[in-house]
Formats: sequence, C-alpha cells, structure tokens
Amino acid sequence: MRKRALSRRGFLGVAAGTTAAAAVGGAISMWSAGREESGSPRVSKAKLPAPYQVPLPVPGVARPVNTSGGVDRYEIVQRAADLEILPGLRTQVWGYDGQFPGPTIVGRSGRRALVTVRNELPVPTSTHLHGGVTPPGSDGYPTDIVVSKGWRQPSTHSGHSGMHMPADAWKISELTKEYDYPMDQQAATLWYHDHRMDFSGPQVWRGLAGFFLIRDDDEQQLPLPDGERDIPLMICDRSFEEDGSFWYPSLDPTLKGEPGVENAYMEGVMGDVTLINGAPWPELEIDAARYRFRLLNASNARRYQLKLEPGGPLTQIGSDTGLLAGPVELDTVTLAPAERAEIVIDFSRWKPGTEVLLVNTLGKGRMRDVMRFRVARRVRDTSAVPTRLADVERLDQARVSATRDFDFRLTRSGSSELWTINGYPFSPDRVLATPKLGTVERWRFTSDFHHPVHLHLAHFQVVARDGWEPEAHERGWKDTVDVRPYETVEVLARFDGYRGRYMFHCHNLEHEDMAMMANFQVT
Repeated sequence: MRKRALSRRGFLGVAAGTTAAAAVGGAISMWSAGREESGSPRVSKAKLPAPYQVPLPVPGVARPVNTSGGVDRYEIVQRAADLEILPGLRTQVWGYDGQFPGPTIVGRSGRRALVTVRNELPVPTSTHLHGGVTPPGSDGYPTDIVVSKGWRQPSTHSGHSGMHMPADAWKISELTKEYDYPMDQQAATLWYHDHRMDFSGPQVWRGLAGFFLIRDDDEQQLPLPDGERDIPLMICDRSFEEDGSFWYPSLDPTLKGEPGVENAYMEGVMGDVTLINGAPWPELEIDAARYRFRLLNASNARRYQLKLEPGGPLTQIGSDTGLLAGPVELDTVTLAPAERAEIVIDFSRWKPGTEVLLVNTLGKGRMRDVMRFRVARRVRDTSAVPTRLADVERLDQARVSATRDFDFRLTRSGSSELWTINGYPFSPDRVLATPKLGTVERWRFTSDFHHPVHLHLAHFQVVARDGWEPEAHERGWKDTVDVRPYETVEVLARFDGYRGRYMFHCHNLEHEDMAMMANFQVT
C-alpha cells in the first residue's frame, strides 16, 4: 500500500480546518517531527541482568468469589508489595492484589462481571477497563476516585491545565468501589489500569495494570492455539534506582501534591529495561508448535515494532477489541501505547534447540531486545489458523451522522506548555462532542507528535490515513489508534451501549496527565 506523507505546511493546512481554538493556541513542536521514540530513556543505576536469563512469568487468573445468579463477582485489593524484578533486588510495586501485572480476569461475553476494588494505597485511584463497553459510573473517569482510609481530598485542585476544580467535581468512594462490567461485547483482549486525574503515568509505572480477557462461543469454536499455548504478553519499559526501586521523574514523588514530570520528560517517560509480564528480557521454553500471543503495549510512551530473528511471519489474528475477519501475515507488528495485537507464531518451522528472538526494531542497544523463545521439543499439534476468523461488520460510511475534527498538539500559553485537544486543556465541564446513542460518526485526528488516541466506550474502524486506505491488519475493531506526526487519521466510531459522559485522550500517559483529554457526552 502506498503512503502519502504530509509536509509541515500541509499539516498546518489540515489543522487549520479544525477549530479556531486550535488555530490560535496551537504550536507545532518541531523537535518531535518524525521521531520514533519520545526522547531518551533514563539509564538505570541498578545492576541489570543480561538478556534471557529470567523465565517468562504468566500472570495468574483471578478467581471469582461468587458466581451465583449468572454474575461473576471479583474482589481485588490495590496494595504495595516488594517483588524481585531484577535478580537479587527488591522493587516496591503498587499492584492489583500486590502483583505486577495484576491478576488476569477472564470474562464471558454476555455474562455480567462485578469487580470490587479496595484501595490500600496511600493515594487515590480510578480503575479503567480499557476497551470495555461499560456504564459511565464504572468507566474509570479520572475524577471518580477511590480513596484510602484517612485521605482528605483538597477543597480545590489545580492540575496541569492551571484550572482549579472545586470539590464537587470529584466523585469519591471511600476504601472500595464496585465496577459493573456487563460484558455485552465480543471476545477480545482488554486490560485494566489506573486512570487517576493527573497521576495515571506514575501510578501505572508503579504497576497498576492487568489483563482482562473476554471469551465467547464463536472464538472458542475456532481451532486456534489454547490452554498453555495461549499466552498474554504485557510489554513495558522501566528504569531502576541502585536499590532496585522504580525510577520516575515525578515533581512530587509522594503523588499527593504537585502533579507532573520534570521538563526533560514532557514528551513521555521511557525506561532502559524491557519487561515482559514484569520480567526483564525473559526467555520462554516452547514446543515446536503454534502459539497464540496476546500482545499489549503497556508502556507509558514507548512504541514497539516487533520482529522475529532469524525471521519468520507473525500471523495477526486480532486487534484491540476483537478478532480480525481473517489472518494477516506480517514481518513486523507495530504497537503504540495501549494498542493490542493477537498473533500466532508457528514454531514448528524450527528444529528443537533453536533460539528465536523477538526484537523491537525501533529500539537501540539493549532496548532492541525483547525476549527469547527456546524451541525444546517436537509435539503433536492439532491447532490451526483458519482463513475465516470472525464476521467483522464493515461500518457503512453512508450511515455517518456527523463528522468531527480533533487536533492533538502542544499548545504554548505564555511561558507554559500543555498537551491539548483543539487547543483546549482538559476540563471536566467542557464537552467537545455530543454523539447520539446508536449512531456512527466520522472522527478525524491530526497531530504534531506520536499521539495514540484512545476512545472510551466507543469502538471504531480506521478508514483512512492521509486519505489512503489502512493496511489489512488495521481493519478490525479498535479503541486506540496511533496518530503519527503531521498525519490525518479518519475513523468511524460507533456509539453503542450507554448514554452519559465519557472521554477520549492521548494514551501517552505523560501527555494524558498534562491535560490531553476531552469529554464527549452520549445523548
């Protein structure tokens, strides 16, 4: 597929048609042009292991405490725990059930799940089911917080936007909150993570993230690899202090006062250690058979372009919120923060004893390394990848009820800089779109930087990049799309499920924390 690049002048011409606020307040950040990474990672002070010395851990599966009445009920505690991430050192994590990643919740399409989250951390939290079609009260809105015992929310709050939010802007649950997930959606690889106002970046960095898988009958009738050969892989990067603790450039390391990061990390925080399921550059011993991997980029800012060495196809079968219509063979799989891709790798092409590397071609030095597969033995394998995976409804462009433009960029106001949408920093009172329930809208995103744009509630299909059709692997259902520098991405979004206030934002977590969020109200 051919791709058309926009010049700076061309981008400015596109952006000029968005809103007056963007035209007045926008400023192109030229230092970000064309860069694959958001600045330089911070070098860890701790002694780091050589790659491929640690076995790959697989997150445990959460067990419901009650399954009566056709409802699965879970109880999860957010708490601190000291874990061995780097060999010989202890790292304090903030984890769901004290784990990093948190326990994997496995839901069933059409079967309701109620998840009670108890906060035993010293700061507020808000849990978002990323990719979930959930009622607004369970969506993890950033000011809908769960506070620990003794927490006193300030009467006003001044965030990155410079705006003071009064006490009535907050919805506060003391100690626990029950999140209602109806599961009225198809099989998919979702994830849950913290979404606290102004502090999502450091709190996810400390470990508040986990997988949430949805199963359905159609998926389980397919002969895809399953059981021990169906493995979720949470990919992220971190840096470490000499004692093994996480490094993060917070202005206030307690996360109780001033939000934000040091100026050098405004583009996004990146580490110098690749973690897979919380382990540094791990190794997985595998059979010479097909494996299904559920890839999640859970990094704050880093992008990955994943490739096998010594080569071999990555067969993509799923996107953010469901299976593709059919498999797509790729040499590389690119993931921006929060994007997911389900892939199948057939290891029967290699002899036992072969070592196969998964690398990140966007990384440099040791950040090019991701993990290693070691083929151990020949086995009987009855799995297959069918040519038809799912019935993916193609949204009809004739059904579009509205077209909206959203410009994501760095805006300068006096001596301050903010990441904004249409020139506006986030405000809980400002609504930038009012789609009607059950309708399809065309949303166009423009950008001055790599901005992974995430919509809550609404799933969408990418229909164009700079006017050209997307490649086959981008034609499934998604909730996050990588908008590249000086690019226009068009999506058709379907607003099903619930009326109420939801949001969309950049999923570079430092950008999100620095006001690059906006509300939409489903009417």
